[in-house]
Amino acid sequence: MENKLNSVSQCEMELEAKYSYEELKDEFEEALKKEAAKISIPGFRKGKVPMSMIKKMYGNSIEYQACEDIANKKFWEIIKEKNLIPISTPALTELDFADDKSLNFKVKFEIKPTLENLKYKDFEIEKPIFKLKEEEVEREIDYMLKPHLTYQEHDLIKGKDFRIVTNLQRIDENKVAMIGHRSENINIDLSSENINPQIINNTLNKKVGDKFLFDFTQDDEKDGQKVKEDFHYEGEITKIEKIVYPELTDEFVKKISKDKANNLVELKEQIRTHIQNYLNDQSDKIYINSLLNKIVEENEFKVPEGFTKHLLDKIIEDDKNKAKQKGIKEKDYDENKEREHYQERAVWEAKWSIIFENISEQENIKVTDEDLSNLAKEDSEKTNIPIEKLINYYKNTNRKDSLLEEKVISFLKENNKVKEVDPEKIKKEKRTKNEK
Repeated sequence: MENKLNSVSQCEMELEAKYSYEELKDEFEEALKKEAAKISIPGFRKGKVPMSMIKKMYGNSIEYQACEDIANKKFWEIIKEKNLIPISTPALTELDFADDKSLNFKVKFEIKPTLENLKYKDFEIEKPIFKLKEEEVEREIDYMLKPHLTYQEHDLIKGKDFRIVTNLQRIDENKVAMIGHRSENINIDLSSENINPQIINNTLNKKVGDKFLFDFTQDDEKDGQKVKEDFHYEGEITKIEKIVYPELTDEFVKKISKDKANNLVELKEQIRTHIQNYLNDQSDKIYINSLLNKIVEENEFKVPEGFTKHLLDKIIEDDKNKAKQKGIKEKDYDENKEREHYQERAVWEAKWSIIFENISEQENIKVTDEDLSNLAKEDSEKTNIPIEKLINYYKNTNRKDSLLEEKVISFLKENNKVKEVDPEKIKKEKRTKNEK
């Protein structure tokens, strides 16, 4: 047996292999036995034809057909011995079989390239620092109170703390009713954040039987073109109810907090902590995304096409499943359009995957048995699953890979600079710039 590895490019290799017929005799015998079980010849039951007859009649044909499977098997044996990991489906580019003499084949395959002079340290990356607003605390309390609200019929709308029932009629620009565009007994909560401000303003001081107007513009798509459509409505109030909020006594606070807070002061503090932790987490995610984007942008190299296609296939498969869950039929899923849409993301993921593995090798960042054990202890406390069972699960899934990525990202956070910025200030500056 002879084999040779040729470097085609930074990310592609070719394996040349040559085997004598004698070296592959066992594989050919196995192929003959497999096919013999399927062959039927007059005078013999299926699978009972003598092997000598099968070899004489079909031997060369069966051996030739088996060559591709044998070449594939031998390819993976050689690759494993050489500690190489193809990152996409290998391609058999040449197959030459000489009866009773030899099998020669060539296989091209992609590998993750080794990148020299990688840039991944000492960048200054903006990190938005989100500040808690007290209205967010009040909003959360309002949400907790929703199931406990009561309603009293009222004769006049005096503000936002009201719920109304209306009949809605769509009208044209001349306020003429549009046939087929009427909805009755529609509930509208005027305290909702998502309510059209015109409805709040135009129902103020209205009584049952009074009418009000409101309109809005909605983005739509017609013939593949994005268009804006104006909607005009007239509402007739048929019922008015005042929203009655429960008194926030200590006993009631214990109830809605499930005994986590003893009074309103404690409840608000817990909510503040929860929201701030969420904001801090969002801030960290934005910083990490910006940092990784910067590293990917700063390191140019040829991305393996097969690897990118492999990642794109996975993205499309996930997207198809999500579309199916949303009730989108397979025939209505435009795969070509979605592939074009997700191509850039697949390229980014391919680049980051290669960069992160190069960083882990250059910085000798590894996932140790101790890392897996510590993770298993944490997860075991949350799930009550035995530690050893969790460790085995991590080793047999991609959890070890994701843990390695987490360690690389932690290393990158330690070796790059953070520039804290106020997102509200930046938003205000952009708004002022646009107005000019």
